[in-house]
Amino acid sequence: MANNTDISTLITQLRQRLGLSQEKLAARLRVSLPTINRWEKGKTKPDLLALHAVEVFIQQLGAEYQDLCKRYFPNETGTAPPVEVSETPRRGRHKRKTTQNGPGSTEPNGGNGSVLDTKSMEGLLWKAACSIRGEKDAPKFKAYILPLVFIKRLSDVFEDEIARLTATYEDEETARTVLETDHSLVRFYIPQEATWTVVSGRRKFDWPEDKKPKTLGEQLTNTIRAIARANPSLQGVIDIADYNETRNGEREISDEALSRLIELLSDPRYRLGLNDVEPDFLGRAYEYLLRKFAEGQGQSAGEFFTPKEVGWLIAYLMKAKQGEEVYDPCCGSGGLLIKCQLALKEQEKEIARPLQLCGQELTGSSFAIARMNMVLHDMEGEIVRGNTMTNPKFLDGSSLKKFDIVVTNPMWNQNNFDPASYENDPFERFTERGGFAPASSADWAWLQHVLASLNDHGRAAMVIDTGAAGRGSGNQGENKEKTIRRWFVDNDVIEGVILLPDNLFYNTTAAGIIILLNCKKPKDRQGKVVLVNASNEFQKGRPKNFIPDESIQKIAEAFHLGKDLERFVKAVPVEEIAKNDYNLSPSRYIETAAATEHRDVQTILDELAGLEGDASRLDQEIKEIFRGLGYQWGGK
Repeated sequence: MANNTDISTLITQLRQRLGLSQEKLAARLRVSLPTINRWEKGKTKPDLLALHAVEVFIQQLGAEYQDLCKRYFPNETGTAPPVEVSETPRRGRHKRKTTQNGPGSTEPNGGNGSVLDTKSMEGLLWKAACSIRGEKDAPKFKAYILPLVFIKRLSDVFEDEIARLTATYEDEETARTVLETDHSLVRFYIPQEATWTVVSGRRKFDWPEDKKPKTLGEQLTNTIRAIARANPSLQGVIDIADYNETRNGEREISDEALSRLIELLSDPRYRLGLNDVEPDFLGRAYEYLLRKFAEGQGQSAGEFFTPKEVGWLIAYLMKAKQGEEVYDPCCGSGGLLIKCQLALKEQEKEIARPLQLCGQELTGSSFAIARMNMVLHDMEGEIVRGNTMTNPKFLDGSSLKKFDIVVTNPMWNQNNFDPASYENDPFERFTERGGFAPASSADWAWLQHVLASLNDHGRAAMVIDTGAAGRGSGNQGENKEKTIRRWFVDNDVIEGVILLPDNLFYNTTAAGIIILLNCKKPKDRQGKVVLVNASNEFQKGRPKNFIPDESIQKIAEAFHLGKDLERFVKAVPVEEIAKNDYNLSPSRYIETAAATEHRDVQTILDELAGLEGDASRLDQEIKEIFRGLGYQWGGK
């Protein structure tokens, strides 16, 4: 298939002839709705495996659809196409092309031709959590599951690359010999004792007597440390877990539980090689586990989870350009940063200059996942650990480093910052930007840090508590948050405010808002704030609501257009915001419900009387019609 136009036409014709919506066709093809949407719009083209899956699907529809096969797959024979790996080794020299389907096959999930979909992935992770249930508290499951999933992924990718080298050098022994002398031929080199076949016991390894592990937990710990030693970029990422940890004479997680977990991940249905899973697999896995435990434990889940649709919305709002530097001071698992890069890939045919991604994260487990995420995406990025508010790590000399874009979702209403730290801040983030936030909430302190981290043309999107948009407005006297809001509005750095729907976030039912900053507003937006009331743009879900894909696009496009739209968008002059005591809540300026109509009672009674007269006249006409046909009305 030559180009995206062909795919676009094929998907359109297929849907029309089957009478299916994009959503239903996506389900039939076992891909996501956004994928089908992008194919049909010609924004992206399926890889060879996906194309083959489409071809097989059409063949199975029967003879009346074979014209589509002939038209769009003229050179195919009905057999699986060779796998052309689009991901090239970071420092490698060889391109992979292979058609083998035996052990080490590059066909996803044991050669069934399909990528591990979201439902299957979630099923795998839930089974993994259940396999060690009782051994660990639920929120701690991911600390043991995710590193194992990660090394399974690395090992499966390593097998794929061995297959590539085998095709190049014609036999596996030669390929392995060459690889031993030059580890840069593969993305990540996996020592023999650390491969998944050894971990799972499917291949024996002759351990030196002094290094032979005494327990499975010790073997796993040695495995991840061996991988980290062989790959410096993974040091401090996967080698922080200790599967042999003992407290009070008892193992934190038993060999029996680990054995169950390893056996589950060894199921051939869950192969995690180059073409077996989507590129954001690990981040979605982390988000799934975090979400599942947040559902049942609320705040005790211990971390603040950003729904993926909010992350995509922020990425589309920012519209990052090639080569820009993007920063998240509270990056969590790195999802917002990665979505900015993925959104750029959607809109650009070729990316010569990828985004430069920078993130800082305090929580150790989230920091490790963010690093893993960057590694697996082959993205240009740097993730550091630390408390951004008290010890920001991205500096330019003695000043904060300035970025093109900042995206972030810090914990809302943090009340654990010492007010003295604002006053004594060596980077002058607060004094020069409206003063000090109250001890009860650091929301606006985070916005001050974000603004201080933007360059002269920088822009930002930050999610905060809805209350931060209006707290203190309308009250007598001064309020610290209102004072900071006033400074932001008067200095015309707020480009927009988007009110999100209720009940999206897992540790609160509050709606949340996205505040958008811009240090160099376009002329037509200067002196205005674009407010979007997106509170109705959701669908009911269990246990939380979610923003559907079409609404994500609708919200982003409405913001970028910036034109008034009844009950949805309003560009409000800063003078009007000042008159409303610097209240930035979109719901104050945009009413989403239809206006109530008040009418005179006598007018309504007159209309009712007229309707009764019309009904009487129509009854008489119907009687006359039936009499003319020889019938008696009412039997009389």
